[in-house]
Amino acid sequence: MGQKKPIIIGHRGAMGHETENTLASIKSAIALKVDMIEIDVFKLKNGEVVVFHDDTVDRLTDAKGHIEDFSFEELRKLVVKGGHAIPTLEEVLDVMDAEVDLNIELKGANTSERVNEIVESYIKQHGWKLQNFIISSFRWDELEKMREVNKEIAIAVLTGEDPVDAIPVAKKLNAVAVNPSYKQLTAENNVKLKEAGLKIYPWTVNEPQDIIKMKRFGVDGIITNYPERIN
Repeated sequence: MGQKKPIIIGHRGAMGHETENTLASIKSAIALKVDMIEIDVFKLKNGEVVVFHDDTVDRLTDAKGHIEDFSFEELRKLVVKGGHAIPTLEEVLDVMDAEVDLNIELKGANTSERVNEIVESYIKQHGWKLQNFIISSFRWDELEKMREVNKEIAIAVLTGEDPVDAIPVAKKLNAVAVNPSYKQLTAENNVKLKEAGLKIYPWTVNEPQDIIKMKRFGVDGIITNYPERIN
């Protein structure tokens, strides 16, 4: 197995240090010298793309309900743990200013087209490059829609099951990577993913012994809540 240095991917920013998917978490990840940041997005009814992980706002805010049922104005009034607001994708892109790469996970339905529009506008107008972006999702149908509207953008297939099962869809989508649960990654399926020409970005790897194991496997990047632990 290779001992190449994996890239460091901050999970929802640096959620081990700041409330996940907030601008504070993004800034913390950049300060901790990540190579890439991973965030989650939903599209609201009026087309705004917001950065949030859960289907509901119950866990992280002072309100209850499905995030997609809120208007943008209503959502902005919610207070996220730690006194934060739920940011838009554009606000995250503005804060990052193309300093590091961005993995956008399409968490909600019907997110691909609007996310692609935003990505393309930031490439044209704000100094980002296509290679700064990778799009991932457990919703493989959303990845198919993304590939329809953008033939070139990098795609990573997210899976919590045996990652070998994701190889056929990865090939169909011309994906660059599979993002497996680190718990599902073994010496055997790790080799199969590499033989398929796919990069491997396991999630969410926080404990030292698990980090060492992923490095021994020679994974291409490690998604973590604690970027400072990957060295």
